Amino acid sequence: MRHPNLLRKEDTLLVIIDIQTKLLNVTFEKERLVSSCSKLIQAAKILKIPMIMTEQYPKGMGPTDPEILKLLENVKSIEKLHFSCCGVEDFNKKIESFGKKQIVVTGIEAHVCVLQTVHDLLHQGYFIYVPYDATSSRKESDYKNALDRMRQSNAVIGSVESAIFELLEKAGTPIFKEISKIIK
Repeated sequence: MRHPNLLRKEDTLLVIIDIQTKLLNVTFEKERLVSSCSKLIQAAKILKIPMIMTEQYPKGMGPTDPEILKLLENVKSIEKLHFSCCGVEDFNKKIESFGKKQIVVTGIEAHVCVLQTVHDLLHQGYFIYVPYDATSSRKESDYKNALDRMRQSNAVIGSVESAIFELLEKAGTPIFKEISKIIK
């Protein structure tokens, strides 16, 4: 029996929050964020983990980053004005439709939309995993403070690689070999 704080692919959903060009261009360590999110999205596709993508006011903030969007070609974006994704009925309905208990939350900004979404999802009883390398903010101090606040509220903070290996559970399988290429 696996520990409840470990991710299981059959129970997991991936949420990608507002990785939009206008905001991304001024984000702390944006290359790390895009690289880490890309790896996680690729692994989720291989593992058949469902994904939800949001965009905060796309008219003003621009579209999702092209590199991320290319990987999410079959995922329709949920547009929002609320900072917490949970303030959007379509988002809540989509989450409920998947019936998952564990949610991996990525995106920007860590101290605004990610933080508020994580807190609302925790309040709804979900297990939340936030890969620190797949989230960021414009300022490093806001990013670090957001991670601290989420951790204090019982979100699990880890890395993309750790999440991927938890979801894989074992080596020596064709899926492990396929995902190993992504991580290298």
